[in-house]
Amino acid sequence: MTNFTIFNFGRIETQQQEGNHLKHRAVLFDLDGTLLNTLEDVAGAVNQGLARLGFPQHAVADYKNLIGEGRDILALRALPENDRNAENGKKLLDLINDYYAIHWADNTRPYPGIPELLDALTEKKIKMAVLSNKADDLTKMCVAKLLRRWQFEVVAGSRPSVPNKPNPAGTLQLAQRMGIRPADFVYLGDSDIDMKTAVGAGMYPVGAGWGFRSEQELLGAGAQAVIKEPEELLKYL
Repeated sequence: MTNFTIFNFGRIETQQQEGNHLKHRAVLFDLDGTLLNTLEDVAGAVNQGLARLGFPQHAVADYKNLIGEGRDILALRALPENDRNAENGKKLLDLINDYYAIHWADNTRPYPGIPELLDALTEKKIKMAVLSNKADDLTKMCVAKLLRRWQFEVVAGSRPSVPNKPNPAGTLQLAQRMGIRPADFVYLGDSDIDMKTAVGAGMYPVGAGWGFRSEQELLGAGAQAVIKEPEELLKYL
């Protein structure tokens, strides 16, 4: 067993490492692309808005690289480059919001293996939480409807009072609410934004290889590991 050191906002903490596996006692999950496959419903909401405004639509797979930094940025990115301005962004965002409020659960489901992972974490009494850049009310709605079998200590989305990820402020607030040191968390997410958030907060970043972004992107943003199946997360806990 070897010691290693984590630098966390000026405080140096030492943990124990068994082989290559860290032992943590809490998991912070991203939502879209990590717990839930929301891609088709998000793409449908944006594409209907683009069509109504007379702009070209995108293939569903293209949205893997558009999602992640909040819906206002998604709306701007989805517009043609020459038409990206505040007025068009606001019009598209309003259409997205109206449509998604009704159709957000048409096709959205947990990824294969996620229910079994959450069952195992519950059995092991591992604390769980969710933090998303999706709007706070929708984040809570998604968890309440599609993940209601499991207990999450905190579920939070994008709020005006807290900077979005990759700023670590919301992540650190969440850890404080749970009474658990950031260094005791595994952070599981599917994007570079998630990995940067985890690093900034002093959590252990693990990439969800089944999500929206590539393994190369996750590793380049600071992931300590990229797992192919949800159950692989258990070896870090």
